[in-house]
Amino acid sequence: MSQSLNVELAHMPSLLSLYRKIFFGRKPGWDEKPLPLIQVRVANADLSAAQLTQYAKVCGFNFDGDTLPPTYLYVLAFRLHAVIFTHNSMTFPLLGMIHLKNSIQSFRTVKAHEKVSLECALTSSELKDAGLEFELVSKVYVGTELVWQASSTYLYRIESAGRRARPPRAGDMSWDNAKVWVLSDDLGRQYAKASGDYNLIHLHPLLSKRFGFERVLAHGMWSKARCLAEVMPIIGARGFSVEVEFKLPVFMPSEVSFAFEENDTGLVFELRDLKGRRPHIQGHVSYLD
Repeated sequence: MSQSLNVELAHMPSLLSLYRKIFFGRKPGWDEKPLPLIQVRVANADLSAAQLTQYAKVCGFNFDGDTLPPTYLYVLAFRLHAVIFTHNSMTFPLLGMIHLKNSIQSFRTVKAHEKVSLECALTSSELKDAGLEFELVSKVYVGTELVWQASSTYLYRIESAGRRARPPRAGDMSWDNAKVWVLSDDLGRQYAKASGDYNLIHLHPLLSKRFGFERVLAHGMWSKARCLAEVMPIIGARGFSVEVEFKLPVFMPSEVSFAFEENDTGLVFELRDLKGRRPHIQGHVSYLD
């Protein structure tokens, strides 16, 4: 049976201090025991207007100074994820994990002046062919009202597990009018300043090489946010759910292409390489009304 643990925080934690534990701490690896069910809570967190403005700019949102970009709350929730990742009961390091997919439900728009309370829980884990998959569920409240919820599925890769997955294939949507985005080599540093997420593999090639990557990787949640920013004029203020699967990593500097198609329940979108052949992100939006 999994151990249940509850952590109550007096204030939002600093990712810088948590990343010191993540990058320079030593964890032996998964001990093949069930993961603990850890829940972390923090109440009445203030939102920074300056950080919101910076985040909206780097992700491409049209920020009116009041309404939060829907993915911004994930920036706050990830701090609680990091508390879970660095908990003494977790025996494997963050650097051994891959973010497979993420879903967000935005029940209503959240305003910059509102105080938010967050809770995040490691809810389940399962051994798959590629390794150990586990899910973190995050919730955001204004007062007692649930305004936002997200689910992230992570993979801790186990070398001896199963066969390798086949390379992902792009969907069948038309790519004739895809937009092209140019990603600069300092995009990772811009996103770090805006989000507070200073993961070294996203900052500089000399740092990413130390952790086994030849080039700097774009942050997966930047990629999702940038895609969502492109379709927010269509979504508007209605409640919606957006789900993505992270396929191939995006390296920087590079050029990528983006397209979407509307359907009866919302829309589908993809982020691909410049030629439109290899998918980086595949996602869909569903309206909640």
